[in-house]
Amino acid sequence: MNRLFPALDIHFASDADSACDLRDRLVAGLDDFQPTAIEEAARTWRVFFDSPDSRNRALAWMRSLGDRRVTADPLDVEDEDWARRSQADLQPVRVGRIVVSPPWCADTAREQARPNDILIVVVPSTGFGTGHHASTRLCLAFLQEIAVRGRTVLDVGTGSGLLAIAAARLGASAVTAVDNDRDALDAARENLGLNLVGVPFRLHDADFQALADAHADIVVANLTGELLRRAAADLFKCARPRADLVLSGVLAEEQSRVVGAFESAGATLRTAKAEDEWVGLHFTVAASGIPGLQPGSRVPA
Repeated sequence: MNRLFPALDIHFASDADSACDLRDRLVAGLDDFQPTAIEEAARTWRVFFDSPDSRNRALAWMRSLGDRRVTADPLDVEDEDWARRSQADLQPVRVGRIVVSPPWCADTAREQARPNDILIVVVPSTGFGTGHHASTRLCLAFLQEIAVRGRTVLDVGTGSGLLAIAAARLGASAVTAVDNDRDALDAARENLGLNLVGVPFRLHDADFQALADAHADIVVANLTGELLRRAAADLFKCARPRADLVLSGVLAEEQSRVVGAFESAGATLRTAKAEDEWVGLHFTVAASGIPGLQPGSRVPA
């Protein structure tokens, strides 16, 4: 029997077409209920949750808004139905020299690949990344701009495993992909089998905060702005001296709070990238790993 995913269908009235404030408010508010995915169309959003309780609380919050421009209906979606609908729409996505393709387009994508392209095949599954979301693309862009070859990578909240697989294909010496959602790990395991990575690759069923040995040269976390803000100190602890932190899933309005949390933990912001309403952030860690101590400084006695 296929798993049922609790979801909301959110419908926008015609006079909400240009209401960016309403849509931004919904994205920010729904984030409190930890949606696993949002399918966006012009007049309808389908928002997936990891439990009926989260879905029902999100529905109650939406109805409490009392905004006539938007309505919401609860439903349960079979994973097979979602994947079948996706097959009609999802096409390969290019970010720099990385091309992410669903399996049914992989042969064509391979034939059309440019020299030095990296093709990654990902099976669509509800709630897990396929490269079609701006936050995922921002992380893929950062991974191609920083030095990955020969360094260890920790992918926190790996979902489909796409970012972890990308890091491996970009030359990482070893990759650890962490998620506490077993369905996500099953998806990542399937995708790992479709892509040759050629380096030690560990899929770990755990909360990253429980991994005492998870120190890495590069930490990638495509989560939500609020979760990143709350976990800033713990993510910083996962980073070795001189590490890179690649973060995304941050709304533009959350950027200053997330940056402040990581700077307070001891990271230094190097670059921020924006796509649509989403922001990706690249931080670095000092040579000692001690907040405020820059490379070349002497460690206090």
